[in-house]
Amino acid sequence: MSRTLLILSWAAQIVAALILLQTLFFKFTGASESVYIFSTLGVEPWGRYGSGVVELVAAGLLLIPRLSWLGALLGAGVMSGAILSHLTVLGISVPNSDGTYDGGYLFILALVVLVCCATVLFIHRREIPVVGPRFA
Repeated sequence: MSRTLLILSWAAQIVAALILLQTLFFKFTGASESVYIFSTLGVEPWGRYGSGVVELVAAGLLLIPRLSWLGALLGAGVMSGAILSHLTVLGISVPNSDGTYDGGYLFILALVVLVCCATVLFIHRREIPVVGPRFA
């Protein structure tokens, strides 16, 4: 792998992991925004806890060089669900605890994580078991 691709991969891995880790506080402490989102989706509290655990695992795997592809795959899956939820049920902008709306901030963060994870998956596509060798 070229130095440029290595730097791009690490940048995408770190950005995705930091965003995923930053949102865990809100999920695990029961912040009103998270409770609203998962209540609206009809999966509060277990959906909130479950997605938090998957995001924690994805963030950790993203930072392990040999398993970054797996973290990216998990992260892309979770963010695809988040984006689909925003587009179909929640709306782009969701309410904050003070009654204002976030202006699409969470939706944009989900898009950023998805793009970062897709970038990591593309760069490390040959490392994916079973299907990876077909990309050689």
